[in-house]
Amino acid sequence: MRNIKLTIEYDGTRYLGWQRLGDSDKTIQGKIENILTQMTSSKIEIIGSGRTDAGTHARGQIANFKTNTTLSLAEMLAFLNRYLPRDIVVKKVEEVPERFHARYNAIGKKYSYHVCNDVIPSAFERHFSFQYSEKLNLELMNEACQKLIGTHDFIGFSSLKKTKKSTTRTINELSIQQEGSMLHFTFVGDGFLYKMVRIIMGTILEIGSGTMKLETIDEIFEHKIRSDAGMTVPSQGLFLDEVYYRNETKSIN
Repeated sequence: MRNIKLTIEYDGTRYLGWQRLGDSDKTIQGKIENILTQMTSSKIEIIGSGRTDAGTHARGQIANFKTNTTLSLAEMLAFLNRYLPRDIVVKKVEEVPERFHARYNAIGKKYSYHVCNDVIPSAFERHFSFQYSEKLNLELMNEACQKLIGTHDFIGFSSLKKTKKSTTRTINELSIQQEGSMLHFTFVGDGFLYKMVRIIMGTILEIGSGTMKLETIDEIFEHKIRSDAGMTVPSQGLFLDEVYYRNETKSIN
């Protein structure tokens, strides 16, 4: 039995998210599994590194699946990109050890969030950024980013209900790059809770616009209450850019 790892890029605009949903054909996982089943003539289920919400995009989602196919890596790559919708592209196909698991072996992730900060919205960026017209204080937002870096209990910055699992995560990088009216936020960490990036983004933007105080971040860490944090920003500005693993393998791209 072969274990195949895929690196996937997708525009999530017209999908209900990553995770397969019953008979719906509007999920990324469902679309890929259908093509893999056709390719191998056997039922294929793929394991993703994690779920992305409806409307969220990816430049580097990772998935793996088991198969007995004798097709080469090049043949698999060509088949997938021939028959998948044009808004889903497999960038790389790798053969990995039998025990590799896209979700459980991940040691970190990189996300980006994009904000169009202009009173006049962009027709071209509407599916790939959050159109936010409020005047923003970049210096305050950078201070907010610094407060969020490190190891903390981020339950107050998530939409998780009660859970027995740890909600402590480490953010290694949270930075802002400005390009005209576009603001590009980069998040790198060992893992992210449900809607954590989008809630952190909402909090940073509300601090930047003056509707929330910088010290609120400390209060959220202390009280662990979701309602103390900012809005949950829309999903279309969010990209899963990269998933980190310890070992690399032979690949074709």
